[in-house]
Amino acid sequence: MRRPLSSHVGVVPLANGRARRRAKGRPARRSRRRETHGRSLVPGGAVSRADQTMLFGKVSQQLCGLKKLPWSCDSRYFWGWLNAVFNKVDYDRIRTVGPDRAASEWLLRCGAAVRYHGQERWQKDYNHLPTGPLDKYKIQAIDATDSCIMNIGFDHMGLERVEKIRLCKCHYIEDDCLQRLGQLEKLQKSLLEMEIISCGNVTDKGIIALRHLRNLKYLLLSDLPGVREKENLVQVFKTTLPSLELKLQLK
Repeated sequence: MRRPLSSHVGVVPLANGRARRRAKGRPARRSRRRETHGRSLVPGGAVSRADQTMLFGKVSQQLCGLKKLPWSCDSRYFWGWLNAVFNKVDYDRIRTVGPDRAASEWLLRCGAAVRYHGQERWQKDYNHLPTGPLDKYKIQAIDATDSCIMNIGFDHMGLERVEKIRLCKCHYIEDDCLQRLGQLEKLQKSLLEMEIISCGNVTDKGIIALRHLRNLKYLLLSDLPGVREKENLVQVFKTTLPSLELKLQLK
């Protein structure tokens, strides 16, 4: 005798019961995931922008550390994408916290360091950047040694009081980057010293573009295999920046 069907889930045959429970379970799991995404990570409220910034800083520092490990050739595409994310310009952030704070976050996120006017200590920890009024901390010097800064992030460089920039072992620095630096009016007025060391993608074209930095007093060029016309460089800078101390350590 055939057992009558019932609308109650409990009398459905076991196989159908499992299928039905799984069907009903899926929306519940999706709902739980939505609740997790919307849940606050700090007691009593939503995640603040400061908390998000600090969390991103910790993640970026850990990922930058991983770059020192050996990887396959295919991993270069991943790091290229990741570095582009680190260099992405947040124009709303610049308007909110000011250009110097936003530039500090960008530089430290990419593995560089900054020093502010009136301070001797270099700021290297993303999560310990000083806070205060927007005009209190002005970047005086940038040390981009072993950093992943690249051209797409240079909209952060609209800074008024930067006096020294060091680019050392910056694999993403190319001629376009130096050309942009030379065209920034604020840097043309403020920049006094610059060092470019072991940046393999820099050529004579990019170096010559620095002649527009009219107040530049000291320029060190070292271990730049793409720079080959030393005599021409000397002549160009002697003509355009006669007071410049040009130090060449090139082969």
